[in-house]
Amino acid sequence: MTAVAPWGENAEDAYDQGLVELGLGDARLIEVKGAMLPLGFGATAPQPLPMGSLVECHLATAYAWNGSTACAGVAWAACETPEGDACAVVATISTELDYEETSLLLRRNLQRRLASRDLEVKSFDVAVDEVTAANDHHGVAMAALILPNSLSLGANTGTGKVRGGLTRKAADIPTPPKRVDIKAPAAPALRPGSRKQNTDFSL
Repeated sequence: MTAVAPWGENAEDAYDQGLVELGLGDARLIEVKGAMLPLGFGATAPQPLPMGSLVECHLATAYAWNGSTACAGVAWAACETPEGDACAVVATISTELDYEETSLLLRRNLQRRLASRDLEVKSFDVAVDEVTAANDHHGVAMAALILPNSLSLGANTGTGKVRGGLTRKAADIPTPPKRVDIKAPAAPALRPGSRKQNTDFSL
């Protein structure tokens, strides 16, 4: 989903207006990072959220001011691993570029995430929106992939198997060579009231 709000009194006001336009104005948000979506993810039409809902979402926010332009976008792809396992990945972007350039950059970001994980695309979708802030006002463009049921009891919270070639193990991290420290000789202990000796600690 995407939304714009060009008439914010300040950045926070524009952001809040954008959340209302997105349908997230009455929700409590957990902004999720990372590329991988929950197993079993599938896109559905937007649904109204009950007031006070705790909702995970991948959110991109781009700010503009006084006639300037900004864009935000989100993209996701249903994929398959070389082993035949189904999964889905997401990419977000925020820019001060126009709609076309932002769309191209977002697609490239999604392609890179797929390539780095050796995933084959089965289907994908991209959503980008552009805002031009009103004169002397703040504007915001927002794009969100909303996961309304990911935290509910009984949700699909399963995980997949470890992909050996893409996951580092503790044994894979090289052990640094043991370091032998050379310490300076200790100064002799002094009794209270005794003179301090002039000791040369050069090596």
